[in-house]
Amino acid sequence: MEHQLKIYNSLSREKELFVPLNPPFVGMYSCGPTVYNEVHLGNLRTFTTFDVVFRYLMHIGYKVRYVRNITDAGHLTNDAGEGVDRIADAAKLEQLEPMEVVQKYTNSFHEVCAIFNLLPPSIEPTATGHIVEQIEMVKQIMKNGYAYESNNSIYFDVRKYMEKYKYGELSGRNVDDLLEGTRDLDGQEEKKNQADFAIWKSVAPNHLQRWVSPWGEGIPGWHLECSAMGTKYLGKQFDIHGGGMDLKFPHHECEIAQSVGADGVTPVRIWMHANMLTVNGDKMSKSKGNSFLPRELFNGTHSLLEKAYAPMAVRFFMLQAHYRSTLDFTNEALQAAEKGFARIMNAYKVLQELVYVNDAAKKSDAEITEANKLCKEIYERMDDDFNTPEAVAVLFEMAKKINSYKEGLISVSTLDEETFNKLKSTFTIFIKDILAIDKEDKKDDNTTEGLMELILELRKDVRAKKDFAASDKIRDQLLKVGIQVKDGKEGTSWTKN
Repeated sequence: MEHQLKIYNSLSREKELFVPLNPPFVGMYSCGPTVYNEVHLGNLRTFTTFDVVFRYLMHIGYKVRYVRNITDAGHLTNDAGEGVDRIADAAKLEQLEPMEVVQKYTNSFHEVCAIFNLLPPSIEPTATGHIVEQIEMVKQIMKNGYAYESNNSIYFDVRKYMEKYKYGELSGRNVDDLLEGTRDLDGQEEKKNQADFAIWKSVAPNHLQRWVSPWGEGIPGWHLECSAMGTKYLGKQFDIHGGGMDLKFPHHECEIAQSVGADGVTPVRIWMHANMLTVNGDKMSKSKGNSFLPRELFNGTHSLLEKAYAPMAVRFFMLQAHYRSTLDFTNEALQAAEKGFARIMNAYKVLQELVYVNDAAKKSDAEITEANKLCKEIYERMDDDFNTPEAVAVLFEMAKKINSYKEGLISVSTLDEETFNKLKSTFTIFIKDILAIDKEDKKDDNTTEGLMELILELRKDVRAKKDFAASDKIRDQLLKVGIQVKDGKEGTSWTKN
């Protein structure tokens, strides 16, 4: 199938036909976590977005090098390059070495990624592992006249840069206001203009993380690492750069300026940004008490949660909203997604058990055409800027058809064998490889299977004794925990809701 993949470019503010710089190879960079505490739910949505992008690009035949960094140094609380060092501050609070903090939360991040069925990136570079590259980039920027030294710190000169290049184009910020703004932030007295940002920051001798540089001991600016590592692993120009909407300014704007300032070329063809999360309509915030971590969502320990939600049901919930739209977490929405997820997965189970029977007398051109149309349509939805909610809508249509075959409303023989196999493979590929919502805890599945076998056997004994009140109570109690029991001519079956 020929794909006309279109991606919304945050820089041009238009959907653009995706044409890689060097097909079939694709270079993609996504900003990873700063590992000074647990990864939050907003991060998880962003990483899920680019996991699907990564999976889909590979599925349609591209050879993707996906780089997602780990920020383990240099991220100060003020995005302009001033303030408290997040990792050093966490190390003091937890009475650990900075790299103990880094290792602790990197491990935790990887565990959450595995639980959420995220593929590991092709390369996962760290800021501390690329100090040399960052220092060399600072030197090149200074050599080209776009940075200056002040009190052993190096600042990017935005006004000088704007003499030749645009700054603020990605975010749409009014740069004149930034340049003329007041200097009331920590470290502003060192800078020529408020819009200038640190690409190397001098630190005191007792600072927990510091490296030797031509300008004295210091740490790299937060924005610098992505420019340096993107260039090293993907080249001076590459295809896709992703991240959360909150990184558009200043982080990504600064990345563009640094890369152009060093190499004279625009580094990224397409910028992609995942939108924010809200909770019950409000922005997530610790001060509001509505901010919760992925693990709290998975185990249901947060006060705002009515129950625990399975990781794959949460992943499915996230994919039911387009990555560029705001996603609102409510218990009602999550529980509705749970039910939808169960319907999809039950159809997936049915499909694996369906056996094709060739019966020429039952062939239906209309059924064959409709099944082929659904298989084509789901790819068209993904080719339209990775539109997962519309792809999921097609999956629901496929699920209806699959259940019709099982229940005998439509014979599977109305299809030809090629169309049946196409329907089966397309549905399976989207469940397993593209949306990747099939990761189940096999140990838990086996336990559930065993318990349900026991419960249904006990219920069978109760029914044999004609104690139908007890039988109905067992059925009703199981329904409350999301398990539906059905009594039929061929015996009793159960499904997860």
